[in-house]
Amino acid sequence: MPDKSLESSIYSASTNGNGNGNGNGNGNGNGAYVYSMPMLDPNVSIQEDEDSIDLRQLVNVVKHRFRLIGLIAFSMTTASILWTFNQEPKYRGSFQLLVEPVNKQQSEDTLSILGQDLGGLDYATQIEVLRSPSTLEPVVEELAIKYPDIEYWDLIKAQKSPLQIEQIEETRILRVSYTDSDREKIDFVLEKLSEKYLSYSLEERRAEVNQGIEFVRKELPGIRSRVDKLQEQLQQFRQTYNLLDPQEQAKILSDKQVTFEENFFDTQQQLGEARALYLKLQNQLGKQPEEAIANSYLSDSSRYQKLLDELQAIELELAQESVRFSDQNPVVIALKDKKAQLLPLLEQEAFRVLGRNFSSEVDYTISSPSQSSLRSQLDLQYIQTANEIEILEIREQALGEALQEIEGLVEQMPAIARRYTDIQRDLNVATESLNRFLAAQEELQLQAAKQALPWQLIAKPTQAEKQVSPVVPRNIALGMIGGLALGFGAALLAERLDPVFHSSEEIKDTVKLPMLGIIPIEKDLAPLDEAPKKEEKFTLPQIQIGGRVLDLGLGNSDGASSGTSTVEKKKERQRRYDASPFSEAFRSLNANIRLLGSDSPINSIVISSSIPSEGKSTISSHLAQAAAAMGQKVLLIDADLRRPQVHRWTGLENNRGLSNILSTPLRGDTEEQELKKLVETIIQKPEGWEGLSVITAGDIPPDPTRLLSSQRMQKLMELLKRSGRYDLVIYDTPPILGFADGRILANRTNGVVLVVRIGKTDRSLLKQNLDNLKVSHVPVLGLVANQANRTSGDSYHYYNHYYAQRD
Repeated sequence: MPDKSLESSIYSASTNGNGNGNGNGNGNGNGAYVYSMPMLDPNVSIQEDEDSIDLRQLVNVVKHRFRLIGLIAFSMTTASILWTFNQEPKYRGSFQLLVEPVNKQQSEDTLSILGQDLGGLDYATQIEVLRSPSTLEPVVEELAIKYPDIEYWDLIKAQKSPLQIEQIEETRILRVSYTDSDREKIDFVLEKLSEKYLSYSLEERRAEVNQGIEFVRKELPGIRSRVDKLQEQLQQFRQTYNLLDPQEQAKILSDKQVTFEENFFDTQQQLGEARALYLKLQNQLGKQPEEAIANSYLSDSSRYQKLLDELQAIELELAQESVRFSDQNPVVIALKDKKAQLLPLLEQEAFRVLGRNFSSEVDYTISSPSQSSLRSQLDLQYIQTANEIEILEIREQALGEALQEIEGLVEQMPAIARRYTDIQRDLNVATESLNRFLAAQEELQLQAAKQALPWQLIAKPTQAEKQVSPVVPRNIALGMIGGLALGFGAALLAERLDPVFHSSEEIKDTVKLPMLGIIPIEKDLAPLDEAPKKEEKFTLPQIQIGGRVLDLGLGNSDGASSGTSTVEKKKERQRRYDASPFSEAFRSLNANIRLLGSDSPINSIVISSSIPSEGKSTISSHLAQAAAAMGQKVLLIDADLRRPQVHRWTGLENNRGLSNILSTPLRGDTEEQELKKLVETIIQKPEGWEGLSVITAGDIPPDPTRLLSSQRMQKLMELLKRSGRYDLVIYDTPPILGFADGRILANRTNGVVLVVRIGKTDRSLLKQNLDNLKVSHVPVLGLVANQANRTSGDSYHYYNHYYAQRD
């Protein structure tokens, strides 16, 4: 048979065009509608509580474990009460010590150089010192005079020590308290402790002061020596660099550098101007400065000028005669001889006048015997300019050398200043340290001379009027809270160890599937394994309501009067259903199933469970009764060919049934007609229940799965569907886990209804069951919670309340 595709969690009707010629149980090959019911959602899962427990689960745990929680809480509370009243009453006394002065800042500033804080305390350490044997053993010796049995460990115990020392929050005060059952002992112990702690503070302060004095005495020589060395080093530094303060020296050098640079630039400017004038005069005069100087000197010499005039006269005459005569003429020769005699005389006179400025390379004979005043002024300016250039060049060189020297000093100043700063800083630190040590030495000597107690007793030893132990309300409250916590923990542990469902709410919270019905516990139901005897009429379960014994069965009851008419029996049976919460639960279940198929009517379902003994047969039988009572035509088929139970609940014989229908040979040409006749002969109708028909299981076959998966079973289901005789066909199948029977039949119906027995069904098994159904594409219509407790939260509680008011 082709597989059937079902859309998850969607109510729809689809045309089955792939079916065979006879249909497939939900339709036929002619395009009939296949009613597709909500298949198990792939996202539906069991919410395991192994990893997390939400608030609703906690509430469920409290609901069904309240007895365990209450028992443990009551036991713990009772134990705490008994323990509290068996304790000996104890009292507490205390005193307070101010262990740091209010003006401790001054002491801290003065003595901080000692490397220890004499004005501050590490309170945790100080408290441990006050509790130590070295401090308390002298006190214990004094206490032993009056209380010989007292020892150090009696004061300081590992747990609940009677001696408590604590710091009052955000203060410099220690509170010392002592707890005991003897009031007089409390006073005595506190008095001795206060005396000891005050004397301890004085001894500690003296020891600290003496230690400080010794420390200062050892450190002072080294500090003085360091100060002296640094002062000497600073003196040598100043002498080496000829300065007092590098910053002031740097300012002086900077000012000098600016001044020298200005002079240097001015000199360069003047030198440039002088050189320009010098070149101009040189071009105008056409001679060197030496010639100008010589001309100036020679023009002032009358003898030289006279010789020069004579020479020029001879030269003039010689020139005239040379025109007239030849060079061999005696006149010309005489003039030349006269000239030759004057030239040495002229040079001698020039040498005499010029002295060092005389130069043999200069021809002094060509000088003019007389110069104009303008030319003399130009010569004078020419000479002055040459001299000025020499002076400016010397000044430029001197200024350049001075600038280089100053720049070198300026470049050295950062290093000099840094070295000076380092020495000065070290000297300041050493001097400051020396001053502090000297001040500390004086302060310590003053403190050593003081006799005042460092600690003050600001609250004398006193006792509380009321007992401090045991605290009855607190102990009872703690016992109750601890009991509740322990009980809740035990409940959670029991919940982890007990994997079954305990309430319908837990099932709904865990499995996200519709809860179609909640069936209450009915203690008067007969056990399933009690089969009726052949010679007896089957008696169905009875319940007692309002003092009446009512029969819920399908057949006759032995308790009914033999003279009761059929009409009276029907009325009595109808009254039972009207008054029974058990029956009302099945009517509600039937209504929910019918409402699931409001668009596509549900005409066939499989009722199964995860494991045996969950009540699936009970649910199937009573659901069939409820549907018949509500006017439906119902066929109940016991498809559990392994352990049939329907005939026990319906009071019918199980001689022939479904197994006989599936195994009886039929002729092929008239198979359908013979199958109809065979079914009619096997269907049984319980007495007194109109509209209810039953097909029992019949003989137990060797291979039930083969029969249920056969073509005969498929044809039977199609025949029942096409006949239209029944509004609802209910198949009671074996448990889903371990058997394929239920899944085979459920795939040919509108879906399966799973029975979950409260207190029986394991969460993990239900999860495995749902996983198997999801893999098989079997639609799950919903769940039925069986054997629910009659708590105030269930619907039948209100049902009972309603009918009690009606009566």
